[in-house]
Amino acid sequence: MTDIKLYNTMARAKQDFTPIDPNNVRMYVCGPTVYDRAHLGNARPVVVFDVLYRLLRHVYGADHVTYVRNFTDVDDKINATALARKEAGASGTLEELVHERSNETIAWYLNDMRALGAMDPNEMPRATEFIQPMVDMIEDLIAKGHAYQDGAGHVLFSVKSYDDYGQLSGRSVDDMIAGARVEVADNKRDPMDFVLWKPSTDDLPGWDSPWGRGRPGWHIECSAMSHDLLGASFDIHGGGNDLQFPHHENEIAQSKCSHPDAGFANYWLHNEMLQVEGKKMSKSLGNFFTVHDLLEQGVPGEVIRFVFLGTHYRKPMDWTEKKRAEAEATLRKWRGLTAGVEPASSPSPVVAAAIADDLNTAGALAELHKMAAEGDASGLLASAQMLGLLTGELGDWATAPTVDLSGLAQKLHETRVAAMETKDFSAVDALKAALTEAGVQIRMSKEGVELEPGAGFDASKLEGLL
Repeated sequence: MTDIKLYNTMARAKQDFTPIDPNNVRMYVCGPTVYDRAHLGNARPVVVFDVLYRLLRHVYGADHVTYVRNFTDVDDKINATALARKEAGASGTLEELVHERSNETIAWYLNDMRALGAMDPNEMPRATEFIQPMVDMIEDLIAKGHAYQDGAGHVLFSVKSYDDYGQLSGRSVDDMIAGARVEVADNKRDPMDFVLWKPSTDDLPGWDSPWGRGRPGWHIECSAMSHDLLGASFDIHGGGNDLQFPHHENEIAQSKCSHPDAGFANYWLHNEMLQVEGKKMSKSLGNFFTVHDLLEQGVPGEVIRFVFLGTHYRKPMDWTEKKRAEAEATLRKWRGLTAGVEPASSPSPVVAAAIADDLNTAGALAELHKMAAEGDASGLLASAQMLGLLTGELGDWATAPTVDLSGLAQKLHETRVAAMETKDFSAVDALKAALTEAGVQIRMSKEGVELEPGAGFDASKLEGLL
């Protein structure tokens, strides 16, 4: 059996992975708040934990792994989008519009993530389906002295009632207060206390509770859903490192106070954030885009996945146009090499070992490049599919009719040779610009020129270039 090592954020070390029950390996990953389309950064944890899911299924068997990823479908941002629709003239009550928006956004999310080759988790619970378990957990926390009511419909968790608060992030409560924007309200006994339940107006989604009509706070949702679906102790809890504090820290506090004899999650995994061309993705910089935006622009989902896998999940990932082009060129070659080939009976042990070494996907890709260079098509196919690449579901983009670009490649090479003599590269630049406009990928070296159809290739734009 392949030995798996994972970096456990709680231990701040890479550890051997030993499941509680090898016949029932359990993983929970925090999913999206469904108020809008998933941006590129939202997709990174989906791909990271999809690779881990595939690894666990490979090692322990598909029937022995349970993967849960939730949908937060009760949230102020969802309410705001529904309110905007209502103000724009949409029919229905505000609560109906909230439900409509959630359904719409969940469908978008699943379609976009499937386009990246992500397998659906075994369970995809909606927070609104688990309100009663949340209420039960909150009542239990109150009874045990870990939560309190403020008399106005709020219930808050008392952070000081849990001595180990801060272990995941490695910061003391005082440090967290000093370094974070902590909401200090009159109803809090301590600045770090957080909401478990809050009142809801009559027109917004709400549920009856011992504290009046209201809705849950964000953190209690995951504690209740993971407990209901995976038990008080399970193997892996994951998400982006932006969730480490306060979300995951608060989950641990709630769950361990509610079930003091259980371990909650044994291994905590967090992926780093995403950048675009070396800068943080933001609307103000004009480099903010969704997965759907890229798909609509003709960037294949498999290409997006390949770019993600080129960087270790615990390092910041930089999305660049160069990486996209290189990924597409590589995948076209690999799909050409493996066309009509049956995959080997098992992936390469070197690839499997790389993935098992704390999801070293970059190392696995390096081995795939080596296998491709050696012409090992069947091994390449089996090994790539362990990473969710070269699958039949993702292959439509690469089945476009082939086009002979050798004449244009020769012309560009000759034009470049002439320009080296005259030092006038205007003709080279003009031809390259025309080829790029037609969606042709260009690779130039001392040996010559290679041209391949790329995203958005349009053969009609090549007319007259020869």
